[in-house]
Amino acid sequence: MPLSEIQSRIIVATECAGRFAGDVCLIAVSKVQPNMRVAEVLAEGHRIFGENKVQEAQGKWPEFRLQYPDAKVHLIGPLQSNKVKPALDLFDAIHTVDRPKLARKLAAEIQLRGQAPEMFIQVNTGEEPQKAGVLPADLDAFMARCRNEFDLPIVGLMVIPPINDDPGLHFALLAKMAKRNGLTGLSMGMSSDFESAIAHGATHIRVGSAIFGERVKL
Repeated sequence: MPLSEIQSRIIVATECAGRFAGDVCLIAVSKVQPNMRVAEVLAEGHRIFGENKVQEAQGKWPEFRLQYPDAKVHLIGPLQSNKVKPALDLFDAIHTVDRPKLARKLAAEIQLRGQAPEMFIQVNTGEEPQKAGVLPADLDAFMARCRNEFDLPIVGLMVIPPINDDPGLHFALLAKMAKRNGLTGLSMGMSSDFESAIAHGATHIRVGSAIFGERVKL
């Protein structure tokens, strides 16, 4: 599906929700996509991308940024504590802060650097044991620690709904939790459900296969 079609659908969805198209940031999920496809989307003028792994991003984005220095890359996959330094070198936003150990390491490294990317807390709204994210019952306490103990620039929450659930229920829950904690950022919605996410207030949507086609397994 052409990038322009996704952009048109975002405009329609935001208008239907009584919002402005500029309220929604489209993250083109370039993880496990051939560089040629990523280059095509860059050539079309898009500049915000999402990657799942630090190592893959290290092999891709330094070179792309030589040609497109205004490109922004967001980490949307789990972050290991031992990858904090390269993650802070690479990413303009991290969507997957989800545990005190990681928050502590991020805080220590940010203090040394004096600058930080935007950050989102990932919430496991479906309470799935195989999935990363803070449990809903633990979110408020973890958010308080991120603010008061770690002084992290948390701007919002992120969710990946269970595959067989109505995503709208999880989007609504995330929006409620964000509002309760004074957060405005909502990273939610993917290729199959981003219009529903926009209706529920998404500020960042993560669209991969609808832009690039099916992922290529590495």
